[in-house]
Amino acid sequence: MAGRVASLHIHPAKSGAPLSPVDTIHLVADKGIEEDARYFNRRSRRQVTLIEREQIAAHGEALGVAGFAPGEVRSNIETTGISLVALIGQRVQVGEAVLDFYAPRTPCHQMDALCQGLRELMEDSRQGVLAQVVRSGAVRIGDAIQLANIETAA
Repeated sequence: MAGRVASLHIHPAKSGAPLSPVDTIHLVADKGIEEDARYFNRRSRRQVTLIEREQIAAHGEALGVAGFAPGEVRSNIETTGISLVALIGQRVQVGEAVLDFYAPRTPCHQMDALCQGLRELMEDSRQGVLAQVVRSGAVRIGDAIQLANIETAA
């Protein structure tokens, strides 16, 4: 059971502006994404958001839209080939980093601003996950996503 990192995004300085695509992010244990100045080191478990591209495509199809561009649904990491919600409660290696997938992502009002009805579709295990960084490391587009080895996750 291994997925891949499809795209990476960081929040802009101004709230509500589009996320910025990047090729690499550096995750720091208990602090978040080093390049994400708005949210780095905010003393919150919500340090990284992830969602599956397959889920984003299904939402677009259900709403009758051609699709959503990478980063448009405001997740830091978009993935392919893995069910993220199924991994809640586990430690997951993403690139060099290890994350604790602790809860489903809560869709915000900006989802309906993107496309009316999207927020409702992103409920009930169809919205991605929230994660806390437990081991620092770089994450790059194309990196593997898999359950962490217990010994290397500590």
